[in-house]
Amino acid sequence: MPDAASKQFEAASVAFDAANANDPRVLSVRGADRPWTLGEAELATIWLDALEPDASEPLRLAIRAHHIRRWETPRRSYPEGRAGYLKWRKHLYDIAFDHTATILRDNGYNDATVARVGELMHKRNLRGDAEAQTYEDVLCLVFLESQFNDFAARTDPEKLDGIVAKTLAKMSDRAKAAWEAFSS
Repeated sequence: MPDAASKQFEAASVAFDAANANDPRVLSVRGADRPWTLGEAELATIWLDALEPDASEPLRLAIRAHHIRRWETPRRSYPEGRAGYLKWRKHLYDIAFDHTATILRDNGYNDATVARVGELMHKRNLRGDAEAQTYEDVLCLVFLESQFNDFAARTDPEKLDGIVAKTLAKMSDRAKAAWEAFSS
């Protein structure tokens, strides 16, 4: 956890949570209903603490902001199919980082920290950057815990097998072990 004296971190976290509290969708997080993106941010923070309790401040900021204001750009606003999905997802990375960068700069973060948070949020160099891999691990764990069952119920079983395989391929052995321990 960042130094308790980090007023920047506290202020940025409060701003991320305030933005995410406006999500009209509801997500149940460990028995409590939350605005969806706020719940995801809280759950992501729980998973980060479990995987990497001494995580850096940029990684903590990226985790807390990862889906900031996501509901404002619904999937249906892009064409169907894989190409439309990939374009939508890239836009989400960019717009989430734009919102995040504004909050970070408003709270006095320097350009180097803002850039590092952006690298993590854009998932650059996943296999070569331990923090980027941790970021990806946390997002996969959040998906598995909070969305997978609903997703599985509305997805063709044959397609679902491929999605599960792709999710697991993105995860480190440490994250897979954490999921196994949590889900058993």
